Amino acid sequence: MRKISILGSTGSIGVNALSVIRNMPEKFKIVHLTGNLNYTKMIDQGKEFLPQTITMIDEEAAEKVKIGLQGFNINIFSGRNKLLDHSGDRQVDLVLNSLVGASGMEPTLAALQNGIDVALSNKESLVVAGDLIYSAMKESGANLFPVDSEHSAIWQCLFGENEKDIEKIILTGSGGPFRTRPIDTFSSITKNDALKHPNWVMGQKITIDSATMMNKGLEVIEAHWLFNIDSSNIEIVVHPQSIIHSMVQFKDGSVKAQLGVPDMKIPIQYALTYPRHFSSNWERLDFKEVSDLTFEAPNFERFPCLSLAYDALEKKGSSPAVLNFANDYSVFRFLKDEIKFTDIPKIIESAMKNHEWDENPNLSNLKDLDFWTKDFVKNFD
Repeated sequence: MRKISILGSTGSIGVNALSVIRNMPEKFKIVHLTGNLNYTKMIDQGKEFLPQTITMIDEEAAEKVKIGLQGFNINIFSGRNKLLDHSGDRQVDLVLNSLVGASGMEPTLAALQNGIDVALSNKESLVVAGDLIYSAMKESGANLFPVDSEHSAIWQCLFGENEKDIEKIILTGSGGPFRTRPIDTFSSITKNDALKHPNWVMGQKITIDSATMMNKGLEVIEAHWLFNIDSSNIEIVVHPQSIIHSMVQFKDGSVKAQLGVPDMKIPIQYALTYPRHFSSNWERLDFKEVSDLTFEAPNFERFPCLSLAYDALEKKGSSPAVLNFANDYSVFRFLKDEIKFTDIPKIIESAMKNHEWDENPNLSNLKDLDFWTKDFVKNFD
């Protein structure tokens, strides 16, 4: 039985992960759960899964969880420092990091530095601190298991293959809700418009990232670190049906693809049970019901965040981090109706141009850059 911690258990990835664990209770023991504000969902999770600890970032939410779980033998904590402590708890075999945004980077680093394998849904960890994370892995021997459906697909396609035979990897993306919307109407896009994803049910932040296609840009950077692939060998293809989750093309011209219904429980389960594909009761892909699989090139004019991500990966150093930080804070401003949808890439581009570039940022440098970028985005007009 593997001992597991789930960071962000009340979010969409965390909830799906608990569904996976519920389906195979004999294989996992949950040690730590963490959340932020959703105390009602956390109380339900605590009663069902009986972890050793629960940590809520919000102090008031933690107090409500304590009240809701009176009589249960669960230690309740609050604050980010406790989350970091439990991220590096060496009694745990695997940490599932499903935190949202750049705040998930430091917990990933804490786990890996302590030799704990990480199932990574938080793509921002590698975008912000790829060098630091791989140094930690090399030193401790810990592993990263990708949870994103696209990177899980590539991971599965590469199983048993020689990395020298790879010609390119092909990341598929649905194109989001604005794939065919006229560009001249983008300035009038509302928050509600952007939150209507055609295929996936996700949290607000990642749904906006899908609408701008920044999620695909971040995935390019993540793929570079996960699979040691240059940006020139990472291609994005828009695939509206979200059936093919990604592909690998080899030097002999052959292509391997991983297919399935758009259900995050499938890549989550593979990350938790690697290298096995254990039985599940999820929906199956019925090819008789698949009437069409279509592909098209991404429109970089329509989705300028894609170009910004490729630029950041080419420049390396602090550029991917400021791209990530600026995107996080710009999306939050958009969700609060403070800026337009079209302001998001403008702010990111300006932050990338105006920050003090650092060739080899350490953790302290990245924290300083986070503060600088937060202030820059807050005051951008």
